Amino acid sequence: MSIESLYALFRQYPSVQTDTRQLKPGDLFFALKGENFNGNQFARQALEAGAVAAIIDEPAFAIEGKTILVPDVLKALQELAGRHRDSFSVPFIAITGSNGKTTTKELLHAVLSSHFRTYTTEGNLNNHIGIPLTLLKVKPDAEMAVIEMGANHQREIAGYCTYAKPDYGIITNCGKAHLEGFGGVEGVRKGKGELYDYLRANNGTAFIMQDYDYLREMSRGISKIIRYGTREADLEGNMVKSEPFLEVEITKGAATGNIHTQLVGDYNLPNVLLAVCAGKCFGVPDKKIKTAIENYTPSNSRSQLLTLGNNQIILDAYNANPSSMKLAIENFARLQANEKILMLGAMAELGAESLQEHQALIELIGQYQWKAVVLVGGDFLKTPHPFISCGDAAEARDWFRSQSFTGAHILVKGSRSMKMEKVLEP
Repeated sequence: MSIESLYALFRQYPSVQTDTRQLKPGDLFFALKGENFNGNQFARQALEAGAVAAIIDEPAFAIEGKTILVPDVLKALQELAGRHRDSFSVPFIAITGSNGKTTTKELLHAVLSSHFRTYTTEGNLNNHIGIPLTLLKVKPDAEMAVIEMGANHQREIAGYCTYAKPDYGIITNCGKAHLEGFGGVEGVRKGKGELYDYLRANNGTAFIMQDYDYLREMSRGISKIIRYGTREADLEGNMVKSEPFLEVEITKGAATGNIHTQLVGDYNLPNVLLAVCAGKCFGVPDKKIKTAIENYTPSNSRSQLLTLGNNQIILDAYNANPSSMKLAIENFARLQANEKILMLGAMAELGAESLQEHQALIELIGQYQWKAVVLVGGDFLKTPHPFISCGDAAEARDWFRSQSFTGAHILVKGSRSMKMEKVLEP
């Protein structure tokens, strides 16, 4: 079946599912393959559950009149998403970066959706499967679309751009993340910079954090650039305070007045500035921009401020890399509090530099005074340090329960694989 024929079927039944456990009657089922599963084996089950058709790529699982055989199901899903993207003339905005891309995406969506019918990436569906699914959820009434792009190796962002086809692009930053896959910091910049490459080649527009000289350099040759930052930008702003939440003053480019966010940490300043900048670019009224950002509440273990008994918890356990760890530790060190406790899970996907990066964090931690420091799992276990060591989050939770802290401030952070949010379980 051609992509045009498949798209005609999708227009009639515009709901796609790749998991039979979530399938609803009337869905199109795409039988994807993974390392430990073969979706073709679930085609019959999907049809029995009410799927209109099952798209498969193994003839052995064909069912006359019910399955659609294609050379590669994943490629068909991506091509279908690209064909659907072609049906829109509204702005599509892509966001990538080492740190802060999901928070930036959520803030940007909050601002744009206050004024436009805006679709965006749900949760963390930002990979080679999630992005096509996100595109296929964009309805005909869309006025804006915001697409998050995650990547851990080169040519990944370039591949996403072939079917997401963004008109606007944002790289939040390029830090020490996924060093193993990208091959070092320069590899990270090259990989993330594939978004700029696409914009450069397709007359797109880039939003640039003016404070980051490497983004200014990477974006050379892009014909349309909109700049945000603390100085020399189209939209300028500064941090007023960061305790308990970040307050931002916009000094140029918008008349929002001070914005009182519900975000923890001064490292969220660029994310807020981008949301204001993009809102202004697309004509969102200042009052709506301010209200949208102030009403945004982080969730899913991302820079959440929680109260547990008499203790204040900063839970930032969705992900971690050397850059985000450093920012979080330094921000926490500046916090005005008497008893500060660090509970940090190890970082992942750092390759040959992992031990060195964990040692660098240990040295950074040693520059400050803490009530206690707990380092959990991974390469923290292989790196000498004078702090409390736990094998996993469950062991750290047991330690935390035994302490009976009162009036303490606690930072909980680590890579997703460490599941550091378990530290707070009762």
